[in-house]
Amino acid sequence: MARFLLFVPLVPLVLCATAAFAQQQREHDACTRDVVRHCRAVMNDGDSAVLACLKEHRDRISKGCDKILTDHGQ
Repeated sequence: MARFLLFVPLVPLVLCATAAFAQQQREHDACTRDVVRHCRAVMNDGDSAVLACLKEHRDRISKGCDKILTDHGQ
């Protein structure tokens, strides 16, 4: 019983971490096709290079990816 009580407070933390990971995965998936299509040349140059490329091609990226960028203040 004591072991069970030790793990109960950890459940919300695990659920939050899982939800955050799922959200990150959806955001990644929303822009994957746009990155491959428009930013393939800079894919190995790091996140900031890919972000700059997506912003440069903003008028051509998908609505989903555009929303992700907007939601993150980009």
